Amino acid sequence: MTYILLVAGKGSRLHPLTLNTPKSLYKLDKNDTVLQRMISLIKKVDENAEIIVVTGFLAIQIKENINGVTFINNPFYSVTNSIASLWFARKYLLRDNVTIINGDIVMEEALIKNEVCNPTEIPYILLDSSVKHNGDYNVQINQDKVLVMSKDLDSYYGEYAGVTKLDINSAKLLYDEINKMVMNEMYDQWYENALVQMIFNYDFQLFYRDISMYQWTEIDCVEDLLLAKKIHME
Repeated sequence: MTYILLVAGKGSRLHPLTLNTPKSLYKLDKNDTVLQRMISLIKKVDENAEIIVVTGFLAIQIKENINGVTFINNPFYSVTNSIASLWFARKYLLRDNVTIINGDIVMEEALIKNEVCNPTEIPYILLDSSVKHNGDYNVQINQDKVLVMSKDLDSYYGEYAGVTKLDINSAKLLYDEINKMVMNEMYDQWYENALVQMIFNYDFQLFYRDISMYQWTEIDCVEDLLLAKKIHME
């Protein structure tokens, strides 16, 4: 299976901790960083994993600390968003079973085994229905499908957990959509907004899996760093 990890961002919400170090290289213990832990657990579960890491901010530092992956660089990370990072790695979307992961996610091993590395025949995202307030990027659903995802929803079913899983057909659709958006100078968008455009414009069927029974966090603040350490140690 192919895994695309997006780690190009500056992590500015964690300044000053991330002024000189990417948050994906935050140490969970003496040896393991956020990014290395995710890579190691994926390889543990999926021996045939092809892992693509899209860098930007302090790319050289990441490359010096991570082995056994393919690096793609977004040289325009400071003036673009994740859609541009995925665009630079777009050729890897033309595969069967692609998993896209935001690079600041820490999850318990069982979640990675049961969902992240699980092959799929339908496109779906991971969400946590236990988060009803103060979610970062949130999801509203209609029955078993995603209706909309946004940072600006007043009410929603749950918080997006930073993972999108695609079969070969949906991966090709996303390839086409991000290419069109970037060519139309919409490179300041989250790549997930391309999925929303596909839902609205083409009646794209995007499903979801609720992971509220698992431990996970997206690292955006100091409290998230503490939770990430706790998940790692358990």
